[in-house]
Amino acid sequence: MVSVPSSRKQRISWAFYDWANSAFATTVMAGFFPLFFAQYWAGGLAPGERTFWLGVASSVSSIVVMIMAPLLGGLADRRGYKKCFLFATTLLGALSTGAMYWVAKGDWTTALLLFTLASIGFFAGTSFYDSLIVNVSSQADMDRTSALGYGLGYLGGGLLFALNVFMFQKPQAFGLASGADAILLSFLMVGFWWLLFSLPLFRNVPEQPQPVAAGGDWQQLKDTFRLILTMKPVLYFLGAYWLYIDAVDTIIRMAVDYGVKLGFDPGALIKALLLVQFLGFPAAVAYGWLADRFGTKTMLYVAIGIYVGVTCWAYTLQTEAQFYWMAAAIATVQGGIQSLSRSYYAKLIPPDQAGQFFGFYNMLGKFAAVLGPIVVGQTALLVDNQRLPILTLLPFFVIGAWLLSRVEGPETRR
Repeated sequence: MVSVPSSRKQRISWAFYDWANSAFATTVMAGFFPLFFAQYWAGGLAPGERTFWLGVASSVSSIVVMIMAPLLGGLADRRGYKKCFLFATTLLGALSTGAMYWVAKGDWTTALLLFTLASIGFFAGTSFYDSLIVNVSSQADMDRTSALGYGLGYLGGGLLFALNVFMFQKPQAFGLASGADAILLSFLMVGFWWLLFSLPLFRNVPEQPQPVAAGGDWQQLKDTFRLILTMKPVLYFLGAYWLYIDAVDTIIRMAVDYGVKLGFDPGALIKALLLVQFLGFPAAVAYGWLADRFGTKTMLYVAIGIYVGVTCWAYTLQTEAQFYWMAAAIATVQGGIQSLSRSYYAKLIPPDQAGQFFGFYNMLGKFAAVLGPIVVGQTALLVDNQRLPILTLLPFFVIGAWLLSRVEGPETRR
């Protein structure tokens, strides 16, 4: 990889976009929207119908991003449009999120439309944001830069979510009439937060068009796909990433539901989510430094190993206190495995085609948590045991680690 001249200011400005958009992931996606949609906007629908329409919204946003991310990534590479596309998707996501503040009770169709648009903005923007890491970071400091981004994301998303939860619990302290008003205001706050803290990236991160081969957008997309098929390190890594990150995302999405099935108090589960956010900040940053000392791939193995242990531990889980300890263990590796996967992939790909290559990377990310929940859900239907299905995630980690062992590292290739 070509050394990229960059400054500490540029790296921090890039990382602050994680601080900006993680508010949507935490407060809206993981926190308030599913619950508020069911109880406020779609309260008149049958539970099965609510679940169906939420699934439709998730599928539509995923399909749109999977189609557009690689295609627009190639265009962004050739024209120097990464920041332009990131700005457009940021506006789409932040404005759609903020607009939920004005959606009336019972108007579930408008709420769902805005959530779908906001999700498209969030996930599509992540692809362009990830690809900009090659503009601010050399190979030597890429692990630390990526880890800083995820760390700031956990901290920023956690701070705003903690404030929003407090607003919901004590609305009168903020001059609000009810918890519903507090949640509506939290959506507006997320939109403003997202726009405000993305400004350092647009102001300070450099970008120049790259001299890539001429040709139509679809032709470039096909050429990149063919190139990936010939690059064994990239191909093996994408296979490994798809499997282990599928299992990671399944645990993230199903942890609260798993706790509810075990009879734990919902309030305790929200506190565990906050615990993950705040412990995730120092842990993600530490992983960047540890990767410098022991190697990126080594630390990915460590993270996968801890997840294997947590998965086995979840099978024997008995108390809420144990759930807190398990959340703390997950927090030590969740940001690390995400950030080091991003930086390791960035070291394997051609920097002048980062937009299109990260389009494929994030396309796989959207496929993640598809196969895992299906396997867990099908197992739950076949066995009369609420704990056993979680163990079906173990092969995802084991096979993912094996494929990762097949990846020839960037230092060896160079």
